[in-house]
This record gives sequence, structure tokens and C-alpha cells, in this order.
Amino acid sequence: MIDKRLHELGIKLPDPTPPLFNYVPVMIHQGIAYISGQVPRVNGVIPYPGKVGQDVTIEQARELAEICVLKGLSCLKAEIGSLDEVIQVLKVTGYVQSAPGFTEQPKIIDVVSELLEKIFGEKGRHARTAVGASELPNNTPIEVDFIIAVKQGGTQ
Repeated sequence: MIDKRLHELGIKLPDPTPPLFNYVPVMIHQGIAYISGQVPRVNGVIPYPGKVGQDVTIEQARELAEICVLKGLSCLKAEIGSLDEVIQVLKVTGYVQSAPGFTEQPKIIDVVSELLEKIFGEKGRHARTAVGASELPNNTPIEVDFIIAVKQGGTQ
């Protein structure tokens, strides 16, 4: 059903990428999937590196945030087999590498909320935090992590 919805929206999930450092992409405990922070690497490269409000526009940052969502969902699907197993998106945290004085982080992370709701409907509505950061790994402008309730129990 979610695969059909993705197709209707013209969305193709990228292949899940293995972590570059010592962590797992998804950890499931008692039906809650914790999805590690996703950065918008495409073919190993961050398309628009730098600070939002200085090197990166709001529009570019929103595009990068969408990439983070799709990468996170790809990792989740690889772990649980089907996004139809999603019960509810519970929480999203978006980090925006911000130029001094930049305060429009929620405007950027809104695209994450909008996309999750388009994909999952009411199940995509969630609590959220949008945080400005002075630096993020590899000069990425955006990093997003997710907490999602899933039907599958996972590890205890």
C-alpha cells in the first residue's frame, strides 16, 4: 500500500547505504524504530554543502531535507521489509547547519513533516524538533533522525 502511494507520488526510495562510522542505521526496540541521523549524500556527495543562510538557500536546504527523509525510509524498509509495517511516525528531529543569525530552521524541516504526511497520511503526523547547529558532519547543511512505531516487535 505504501509502495503504491510512493509510486503515485512519483517517489522512488534510494538504495539504503551502509553507515560510514560505527553505528547501525536502524535500531528497533519493543516496536519502536530509532532511525539514525540521515544526511543528504547522493552518490557519496552532499549536493549543497555549507551553512544555510550563507552558502545554501532555504529552497536547497528543503530539497536536501527531502533526501534525508527518503534515505531514512529506505533504511527502515530494509530493516522491517515493508513500510506498511509503520504504525505511526512519532518524532522527527531536524538539524540545520545555520549561518550566524539564521532562524528559519522550522521552515526547512517543515518539508520533512509535509513529505511524511503525504506518504503516510495521518500516520505521518508527528512531534518534531527543528534545531540550528553551528557545525554538522562533513559540512552537511541538514541531518534528520526519526522515531517510528512499527508493527514488528524488534529486539527486546
